[in-house]
Amino acid sequence: VQLQASGGGLAQAGGSLRLSCSVSGSIFSLTDMGWYRQAPGKERELVASVTGGGSTNYADSVKGRFTISRDNAKNTVYLQMNSLKPEDTAVYYCSADWRRLNSRSEWEVGRTGGQGTQVTVSS
Repeated sequence: VQLQASGGGLAQAGGSLRLSCSVSGSIFSLTDMGWYRQAPGKERELVASVTGGGSTNYADSVKGRFTISRDNAKNTVYLQMNSLKPEDTAVYYCSADWRRLNSRSEWEVGRTGGQGTQVTVSS
């Protein structure tokens, strides 16, 4: 299972960016998907998550500005980031929880993270 994130870059304060993360590999279904970020000198934090049923959860710092969504047909999760602030500058990582049948017809579950994509917001 592999995750490919894209869409990071440089934005001005007040601007917008949209991150995408596509999941590939042999899986039966995706359950929870999410975005994390890590700023220099800080711990990684959860930014937003979305369940298989579409329920969402956001960090207080991004509520009302960021929107997480998913396209199950494309195995892709998105993060629309509006009203960006310099403190949003970080490396953003996506993650996906998945399940699949193994060669013994047993269910396997796992979590895979993607490579980070840099988001830089200038003041």
